[in-house]
Amino acid sequence: MSSLLIKNGKVVDPSTKMDGNYDILIVNGKIAKIAKKIPASKNYKVIDAKGLAVTSGFIDMHTHLRDPGRPDKETIYSGSRAAALGGFTSICCMANTDPIADNGAVIEYILGKAKTEAVVNIFPIAAITKGLKGEEISEMGECFRDGAIAFSDDGHPVMRADIMRRAVEYAKQFGVTVISHCEDTSLSKGGSANEGVVSTSIGLPPIPAISEEIMVAREIMLAREFGRVHIAHVSSEGSIKLLRQAKKDNIPVTCETCPHYFSITEEAIRNYDTNAKVNPPLKTEKDLKAVIRGLKDGTIDVIATDHAPHNIEEKNVEFNLASSGMVGLETALGLAVTKLVKTKQLSLGELIAKLSNNPAKILGLKNKGTLKIGADADLCIFDPSAEWTVDPTKFASKSRNTPFAGWKLAGKVMTTIVAGKIVAQNGKIT
Repeated sequence: MSSLLIKNGKVVDPSTKMDGNYDILIVNGKIAKIAKKIPASKNYKVIDAKGLAVTSGFIDMHTHLRDPGRPDKETIYSGSRAAALGGFTSICCMANTDPIADNGAVIEYILGKAKTEAVVNIFPIAAITKGLKGEEISEMGECFRDGAIAFSDDGHPVMRADIMRRAVEYAKQFGVTVISHCEDTSLSKGGSANEGVVSTSIGLPPIPAISEEIMVAREIMLAREFGRVHIAHVSSEGSIKLLRQAKKDNIPVTCETCPHYFSITEEAIRNYDTNAKVNPPLKTEKDLKAVIRGLKDGTIDVIATDHAPHNIEEKNVEFNLASSGMVGLETALGLAVTKLVKTKQLSLGELIAKLSNNPAKILGLKNKGTLKIGADADLCIFDPSAEWTVDPTKFASKSRNTPFAGWKLAGKVMTTIVAGKIVAQNGKIT
C-alpha cells in the first residue's frame, strides 16, 4: 500500500467548500482522509506544506501537443512535463495534429502514447469535422468510443451553422460538449492584429472584434435550441456581454479565457513581437478589463492556457507570416496569481474553481478537480507568495514562444502529484 501524507498545508477546494489548514492522506492514488491533524507513520511518505496552498491539480481544457505530426514543436512527452511543472495534472489536447484527430485510430494513438510517455493525465479532444474542413462531420461516435472527451475544430471555425447544429446534437447524445473556435473568417481573413489604433499605426492588416462576437452569438443561439456549447478563448468585451446575458437566460453555454487576455493588450505587438501574436488577437485595455470582470462575476467559467508551441522558424519571420499562438502551461499559474489574486480581482478559491473544479465539471471528468474523499489524488502544492522570473530556456516545453520572458511573477509550483505519485517537485520532473 503506497501512502503519502501532506501536512500543514492551506487546503483550498471550492468543490467541498474547504479553505483552511488541514492534513491530507493519500492511499493508493486516492484521497483517503482530510483532517486537522493526521498522525505521521513510518509507512507514509510525508510532505510538509506549511505556508503553501494545497489544491486539486489544474485541468487545462485547451492544449496543443502537436503529437502526432510535429515533434519539433512539442510531443506528449515534453508537453506533459511542461504541464506538471505548471501544476497541471490533466490536459486536454486539441485535434489539429497531423494526421488530424478525426477518427478512432488517432485517438487510440494519443492515449497509447500517453500511457507510456506522459507524467500527467492526457484527454484527447476529437475534431468536429473531417480534416478540420468544416464540411462533413467526423467519426464522432468512433472517436468517443475510443476515448475522446469533447469535440472541437479549434484553430478553425465551423462556419456552416448546419454542421455545427448536427455536431451539438450528436455530442449531446454522448453526454459531452462541443468546444467552438469563434471566428468569422469572412471578416478575419488576411488579418493579423486587432482592428484599432495599434494595427493602424503600425500597418498590420486588421481583425475586427466582431469576427469573434458574431460567432459567439450564433453558438449561443444553437446552444439554446440544440444542446451544450463551450466557447474557447474569449477575448472581447462584446463576447462577454453576449455570454453574460446568455447565462442569465439559462442557455447551456460555458466559456474560457486565457492568461494572455487578462495580462497583456495589443500594445505587446507594437514592436512586432511575434510571440504576442495569437488568435483571437490581443485586444484593448477595455477588453482586458472586461475579461477580468467576466472572471469576477462568473460569466467566464474557466482559465485555459491555449498552449500553442511553435518553433523559432515559425515565429522569427515577418509578423503577418508568423504562426499564431504562445506556450502557456508553465506560466499560467504565475500570471493568474499575479494579475488576479494579488490584485484582489479573484480569491484563491475562485481561481482554483476556474483552473480545476469548473473544467472537470464541464468535461465530465469524474473524480478530477476535487479533493473529496475517494477522488483521484491529483494535487498541486504551490506558494502563492513566492516570486520567480520567467526564463523560457528552462521550460520543459520544446518551444519557447512566450511574450512573458523576463517577467517577475508570484505563485510558484512546488509539487505536482498525479494519482498519488509526485511527478514534479521544486521545478524538476521526478
